[in-house]
Amino acid sequence: MPFAHCGRFDVNYVEEGSGFPIVLIHGLAGDHTAWVPQLAAFGKDYRVIAMDNPGSGESSPVDTPCTTEELADTMLALMDNLEVDKAHVVGRSLGGLIGQHMALKAPDRLQSLIVAASTPKVDRIGRRILENMREVLEWRDNWADWARHSAHVFVSPAFYNDNPEAIAKIELLVGNEERSKISYVNLNHTALTHDTSDRLGEISCPTLIMAGRQDPICSMQGTEELSAGIPNSETVVFEQSSHFFLMEEFEKSMQTLADWFANHTP
Repeated sequence: MPFAHCGRFDVNYVEEGSGFPIVLIHGLAGDHTAWVPQLAAFGKDYRVIAMDNPGSGESSPVDTPCTTEELADTMLALMDNLEVDKAHVVGRSLGGLIGQHMALKAPDRLQSLIVAASTPKVDRIGRRILENMREVLEWRDNWADWARHSAHVFVSPAFYNDNPEAIAKIELLVGNEERSKISYVNLNHTALTHDTSDRLGEISCPTLIMAGRQDPICSMQGTEELSAGIPNSETVVFEQSSHFFLMEEFEKSMQTLADWFANHTP
């Protein structure tokens, strides 16, 4: 995979296809492989770019605290490196926090913004969950233990109960001992300090808000605030799912994205 120097961070990225660009930004617990199905599907008609966020995969670690604004600057610098003037930006969870600041900093660079399982500010229950996750990692110093204590909040109770093999795969993926612990701790703080509540009205590009009804990390209260605050927005709720609704209701999520891209690509 190639690297791009993006100021403070070197960013590892992949891309598929050609056509109008789509930039995919993953969440706190992932890396670019979270987007494998989307790269394959949308790479047939678009130029699809997915990266390892700073602190994830092969990109630079986050050794000291940073903000979602700094990470937005990093993603805009990646677009500069790849000569992408304008793109659909899709951000999941932490990626959605980053995407909000991209839209605020450089509105002319976003054809549209898609925020999935995200929020303008982590609410009380989301804060408690993220703090618990961080403390488990600090106490146990072991990713496998972190995964075992965390995986159940990513999916709905029904999915967790009915899909033990899928849960085992999730725990194996996020329990990878090669992940940087200090980066996770710092990025956990990054998510908790994010707050665009009083600036949502400044987001001018067409915005799609996607949310899992049963998500406790980025709850429906945050979704409703995004929907009410962003003027040119549409909201799609995945009723049977939690934070990982892109996996739990895969076909609906892919169709929702495909329809959005088709309707908002010049």
